[in-house]
Amino acid sequence: MTLVQVRGRRLGLTNLNKVYWPDGRTKGDLIAYYTAVGEYAIRYLEGRPVVMSRYPDGITGKHFYQKERPESTPEWIETVPVAHDEGMRIVNYVVYRGLETLVWLANLGCIEMHSWISKVGTLAHPDIAVIDLDPAEGATFEQVVEVARLARTALREFGLNGFPKTSGATGLHVFIPVEPRHTFSEVTRAMKIIAEFIVRICPFATIERIVSKRTGKVYVDYLQNTFGKAMAFPYSVRPRPGAPVSAPLRWEELERPAWRPDDFNMDSMPERLRTAGDLYEGFFDARSSLEGILALG
Repeated sequence: MTLVQVRGRRLGLTNLNKVYWPDGRTKGDLIAYYTAVGEYAIRYLEGRPVVMSRYPDGITGKHFYQKERPESTPEWIETVPVAHDEGMRIVNYVVYRGLETLVWLANLGCIEMHSWISKVGTLAHPDIAVIDLDPAEGATFEQVVEVARLARTALREFGLNGFPKTSGATGLHVFIPVEPRHTFSEVTRAMKIIAEFIVRICPFATIERIVSKRTGKVYVDYLQNTFGKAMAFPYSVRPRPGAPVSAPLRWEELERPAWRPDDFNMDSMPERLRTAGDLYEGFFDARSSLEGILALG
C-alpha cells in the first residue's frame, strides 16, 4: 500500500502497478491522470451522486456497476440516500466532493467517472440536459459531427446553450446547462423536442429505439435525461483501448475536424488542458430556462 495526502486526506493506494490496459497502462497511471486533471473534472462532478463503474482487473477483466456505497467507504466520503422503485428501495450513493473523491474512486478501479445530471440539494431537478449522439453500425463519425452541428442549430433556435464533447467512444455528447427547476421528465421532454427537430431535417439522424432499425444512422438519444441515469462527464477516462477521454470541444473544432475521438486520451489530455484551457469554463454561467421549449408541447 502507498500512502498519499490529497487535500489533507490520507489515502492508501493499492496495486498501482496492476496493468489496466493491454498497452501497459496501469492503475497508477489512471490515478496520476485524475490527479493531474482533477481540479478541472471536479468542477462539473462536484455534489453529484456517483454510479461506480468498477474494473478491478482492467478493461479486459470482469467489471460491474455499483450504486450502493462500499462497506469500506471511509467516514469522510459524503453519501446521499436516494429512494428508488417508488420508495421501496433506498440506495446510498457516494457523492463527488473534491479531488480526494476522484482519487479514492480510481483506487477502487473506477476507470470512468459516471455521474448524475443533478446535484445534492436539487436531486429531482437536473442542472444539465444531455443530447447523446451515438452512431449505429454503418454510420460514420463524419455523420455524427454533422448531426452535432445540427444540434447546435436546434439549440440556438430554442434559446439554449450547448457545450460539445467527445463521448470517449465513437460518438459525441452535447451538455446543456439548465436552471435546476424542471423535473427529469420535463427535461427529457424538452430534449425530445430538440431530437425531433434534428430528425426532421437530417435523413441519417434517428430517434428509433430499436437498435436493428438504426443501421447507417446516428441515434439522437434524449433518454439519457431520465431519473437515475449516469453520464461520463468531461475529462472522464473510458474503459476502451488507448484510454480515450471524454474531451470538451470548441464548436469550431466540429467545422472541419482534423482529429479523431481517440486523439483525446489519458496521455494527451493534460497537455491539451495546458494549451487550450478548460473549454467548459463558464458552463454554469450559461444556464438557460426550458420554459419556452416546454410550452411547445
